[in-house]
Order: sequence, then structure tokens, then C-alpha cells
Amino acid sequence: MIGKINPAVNKKYSAKTVLKIAKISSSAWYGKKHYKSDKLKPGPKPKVSDENILAEIKTEIKNPVFHSEGYKKVHARIRNRKIICGKNRIYNLMSKENLLVAHRIVNNGNSRPHDGTIITEFPNKMWGTDGKYLHTIKEGQCWFFSVIDHCNDEILGWHTVKKGDRFAAMEPVRQAVKKEYGSVEQNICRDIGLFLRSDHGSQYDSNDFQNEIKFLGLTHSPAFVRSPECNGIIERFHRTLQEQVFDINIFEDLEHAKEVIGKFIKQYNNNWLIHRLGLKSPIQFKENLNKINSLKSA
Repeated sequence: MIGKINPAVNKKYSAKTVLKIAKISSSAWYGKKHYKSDKLKPGPKPKVSDENILAEIKTEIKNPVFHSEGYKKVHARIRNRKIICGKNRIYNLMSKENLLVAHRIVNNGNSRPHDGTIITEFPNKMWGTDGKYLHTIKEGQCWFFSVIDHCNDEILGWHTVKKGDRFAAMEPVRQAVKKEYGSVEQNICRDIGLFLRSDHGSQYDSNDFQNEIKFLGLTHSPAFVRSPECNGIIERFHRTLQEQVFDINIFEDLEHAKEVIGKFIKQYNNNWLIHRLGLKSPIQFKENLNKINSLKSA
């Protein structure tokens, strides 16, 4: 052992001698870093202890606004409460306590890869729309339709209905147009550069739906066949809706579903943190973007 005192000569063996006898190269020894387990990390001591941070993490997880949020969103919410701590520190504490959310495996078998971008720089440049099944005890299988803005992921319109036909699919589009432009009169959206993205569902390819969006002045932007990435903004929201609402609620009827979904969408628009928006909610991001544009035009 290096540094061991030899009782016969009352002195320590040198590292060179020990390595030579053991037939070990010096690089094999000196290349290793030896840390003391009880050695404190360099730098200033954090103002908030690990115990207090862990308590804040557990409080956030125990009383969540949304379910199964990752460590980055937990960090952002704790920071929003003016508690200063590092993102890596949150990760390490959650990992040690087995509080991290399980990683999702991505596996999309599409026929035509979408390698472009569908995110817009400003609101009301591209909207996405799609339908999704939901189940109620009294009515059985029902439908949910919605419209989302590709800039800030804000839900602009939504509709739940028993029969998911072309007329039901058009309802959230009308809601979105009225919300953003004040009416649904003819050509209200003409020549403003607004596109409506959808898949090739029978509702969206129908003559009635196509004629209605032409009446409003919207430009249809159909996705590639069997390529969900093309309509990925609304697809991602539907996954969130499934995890946060459909998977954890049992709906008695459509009215009950409308009530629960309506509360969630209000929370989503105002409080759901989105990574690509810098962990801001859709409304927060839109408000910040409007402030920046106002300053530029002033």
C-alpha cells in the first residue's frame, strides 16, 4: 500500500517502489482521481438547504396543477415562487428520491418523414385542428374537436359532441375565427396569410368543410398522409389532454365532460408550461410577444 510505514526501517515506501514491485504503470495510479466521500463541494454554500428544496419538490408533486411534470417544469414552478435553486440540483434530488417521471419511448411509423418546421414566429399564421375520441357512461363514444395556434400552442376553440361529423369539426374553427377576428362573416380571414392545418380525416376532406373555410377566407394546409408530425402541435396537445383529463376522469355524460374539459383548457392556456416557449404558458408567451412587438413599433 502506498504510504505504508515499514516498521523495520521506520519510513514510508515510495510510490515508485510499490508500483514497480506490483508491476503497475504509474499512469494506472496517477490517472485516477481520489475523492473523499465527505469532502464538501467547492464554492459558496447554497442559501436554501437540500432538505428545504426537497420539501418544496414534494409539495409541488403532491399538489400539482398538472400531473406527471418533469424536473424542468418542477424547477420552473419553484423558481416562480422566488426560491432560487439550480436545475441540475432539482434533477439530482428528484433522482435520489426516485421522483423523476418515467421516460416516454418515441416510436412513429410514418410513410413520409416531415423534416420541416410547423412552428410559426407570430400568432395567427397557422392553426392546427383535429378530432379525438372520448367516452361517457351515458352516451358512450363521443368526440372532442379543437383548434390550436402553432405559435404559442394556445387553444382558440374546442367542441365536444356525440356525432363527430364535418359540422362538429367546423365548430371550433368558427369559435377561433370569432375569438381572434370578432365575427364569422364571409372573407373575414382573406389575405391575412392564415393557414389551417388538418389531417385527411373524412370531416376535413368533405365538401361542406372545405366550402366553409373558403367562405371564411382560410387557406387549407393538409398534412402528409400517415405523417402525424405534420399536425404535431395539435397531436401533442391531444396527448396532454389524454394524460391530464381523459385518463384520470370518468365522465357521466357530455355535460360533465364539457365542464371538466373546459376547466382544464382554461388552466392549460394560462398555466401549462411549454419547453419550447421557455417554460411559459401559451398566454404568457403571447403577452410577452405582444409587448416586444409594441416596443418595436413604438
